[in-house]
Amino acid sequence: MNRRRFSGAAIALGVSAVSGIRPLKAQAPRRQAGWNAPPQPHAPRNIKIGHTGITWADPNGPDQAIKDIGALGFYGFETFGDVLDKFEAQPGGIAKVLDAANLSLISAYCTFDMVDPAKRNDSIEKMTNWGKLIKKNGGRVAVLGPNPVHREQTGYNFADHKNDIVTTLNEVGKRLQDFGITGVLHPHTGMCIETLDEAYSVMQSVDTRYVKFGPDIGQLVKGGADPNAVTKLVKDFLPVVHHMHFKDFSGGQYYLGYCPLGFGRVQLNAALDLMDGREIAGMVMVELDGTRNPPLPPYQAAEIAKNFLRLEGVGFRS
Repeated sequence: MNRRRFSGAAIALGVSAVSGIRPLKAQAPRRQAGWNAPPQPHAPRNIKIGHTGITWADPNGPDQAIKDIGALGFYGFETFGDVLDKFEAQPGGIAKVLDAANLSLISAYCTFDMVDPAKRNDSIEKMTNWGKLIKKNGGRVAVLGPNPVHREQTGYNFADHKNDIVTTLNEVGKRLQDFGITGVLHPHTGMCIETLDEAYSVMQSVDTRYVKFGPDIGQLVKGGADPNAVTKLVKDFLPVVHHMHFKDFSGGQYYLGYCPLGFGRVQLNAALDLMDGREIAGMVMVELDGTRNPPLPPYQAAEIAKNFLRLEGVGFRS
């Protein structure tokens, strides 16, 4: 990327244009002194990083996402449950595309109704089918995505539904564990579990033998949580954190307010410190939501993430 295009992209993302691909000063306290000097790389970390596929919008689709993520040397891939469904109709399925990119499926994001007890059996069946597809294609984790609730229009009150949410999560987690898939709760903006308090409430109530935690540290900041509080949440539940969406948030006009790693205010290096050396069922997954008229091609956005992570001591496949 030339300097003019990089500077324009940085301004569009709601951040200062900087020389080279560097994180913001607020991002990494260890680098605040002498910020204009080249950043000092972190010591090597014992952590493998994957990437989800949502940055690659149609017409490129998951095939291009897999190709690019593999070429950049990430260790794993996450897609959606319904994407796995679609690949089932293709010769060789998603495994054929993954094998060509020398990339492993780690997880799939799966949204289901956690709120309505009348739909609980359907939710369990839906997650059973997706869990088996994840397993079939070499994956290990089902990311349990809450269903949308449209709070302003419906007057949704989390406290009124907490018990049903917990019951459904426990039942789904048990079913997935029966065939070796780990279910991890993923709070999400606009959904029935969104805020920091709601995440705490659910994780303090579910049976963590069956339901693990897969926080999205960017989603939680976008949902109104202070970055320090998000770091504390991860630390508080660290023994059951078995997957993570690793994303940054700046509030800019693209990527639904998210941004390439290092351009926002999420405490990314603190999350890496916590996850360094842990053995988990899933993986730390870089994620950047897709956007209309993106200021960067998806490959380049993922390359920025890779450069940021390399400075943070993360290794990649050659």
